[in-house]
Amino acid sequence: MDKKLLHTPEGVRDIYGDEYAKKLTVEKWILDKIRSYGYEDIQTPTFEFFDVFSKEVGTTPSRELYKFFDKEGETLVLRPDFTPSMARCAAKYFIDEDVPIRFCYVGNTFTNTSNLQGKLKEVTQMGAELIGDGSVEADAEMAAMVIEVLLKTGIKDFQLSIGNVEYFKGICMEAGLDDETEKELREYISGKNYFGAEELLIGKNIKPEFREILLKVTDLFGSTDALYQARSLVHINRSLQAIERLEKLHEALQVYGVEKFVSFDLGMLSRYNYYTGVIFKAYTYGVGDAIVTGGRYDTLLGHFGRGTPAIGFMVVIDDLMSALTRQNIPVQTPGKAELIEYTSESYKEDVMRAKKMREEGKKVVLCPKKAKEGDK
Repeated sequence: MDKKLLHTPEGVRDIYGDEYAKKLTVEKWILDKIRSYGYEDIQTPTFEFFDVFSKEVGTTPSRELYKFFDKEGETLVLRPDFTPSMARCAAKYFIDEDVPIRFCYVGNTFTNTSNLQGKLKEVTQMGAELIGDGSVEADAEMAAMVIEVLLKTGIKDFQLSIGNVEYFKGICMEAGLDDETEKELREYISGKNYFGAEELLIGKNIKPEFREILLKVTDLFGSTDALYQARSLVHINRSLQAIERLEKLHEALQVYGVEKFVSFDLGMLSRYNYYTGVIFKAYTYGVGDAIVTGGRYDTLLGHFGRGTPAIGFMVVIDDLMSALTRQNIPVQTPGKAELIEYTSESYKEDVMRAKKMREEGKKVVLCPKKAKEGDK
C-alpha cells in the first residue's frame, strides 16, 4: 500500500478522539447561546454556482476558490464563506417576509490558498445572520451576542473591535479615489501599513489635506476617544454619520452591559467588499488572527434580487479551539462509555443490562471478555 494514502493534503487535517469531542461541545455551547436569541438553524449546500461568490459580490478572490464543473458544464465552487450563501437563500425563500429573519449555521468552508502561514484550507465556521433590520439596535444585538458567545466558551480576556467602513469610504469619495485605488489603500490601512499607504497616495497625486486624513485613519483606534478624534478630522457628511452610528451603538451596548469588552478602530477594513457599514472583529491572546468577524452587508441581498439590510457574524471554531487550548481553559466533555465484558454464557444477560442502561441515557460498550493467561 502507498503510505501517501495515509496522509491528508496540505491545509487539511483529521480531528478525532478527545479533541473532536471538545470541539463538538464548544459548538453546542455556541449554538445554544445563539438560539437563545431566537435564531433558527439553516443549512446551505457545501458548493454553489460560481456567481454566488463572484467579484461583483465582493467575496473571496477567484484564485482562492476551489472551482470545478458539473456535467452540464456549470462552474461550481466549494463555499469559502457563508454570508453570500445566506443572502442567496434569504432572497430565494423569504422574499415576501416583512419581518426580520434570524438564521444560524455551522459547517465547513474551503479556501484554496498557498499562503497558509499555519492556517488551514478547510475550517469550521459557526455564525448568525439578522436579515431585514437596518437599525443600530440590530447592530447591538449582533455585537452583544458575539460577546456572550465568547464568554460562554470560557474566554474572558478578549476584545471586540468595532469599526465602520463608511467613515473610510466617505473620505475616499471626497478625495476622488477610484475603486481600484480605494481597494489597494484599504489593504494598506487594514494592515496598519502607513508607509505603503503614503506611497500609494503620493503616487496617485491625492491632495495633501485628504492624504493627511487618510493616513491618520490608521491611528484611530482605542476607546470612545478614538471616535471623538475621528469626528474632529472630517466635515464629510457620510463619514460623520458613520461616527454617529458608532456612538449610538456604544450607547446600546451599555444597555446590554458589555461595553467593557468593546473598543473602536476606524482603520479596520475587511477583505470582503460586501460590508457596507458597521464591522467588527474579536481578538484574544494565543491566536494571531481574529476568532470572530462580522458586520453589516446592506447591499448584498440586492445581488440576488432582494434589496434589504442585513448584519451577521462568524466564529472560526478551529481558531477558537486553539485559543482555549493555549489559555488552558478546560472544556468538559461527556464521560466515557462504561465497559461491559461478556462471555458466551453471560451474553444474553449482558446485552439486556446494556440495553437498559442505554435507555437510561448512559453510554455502554459491549466487548468480549479477554481470556487471562493460563486460562484454557
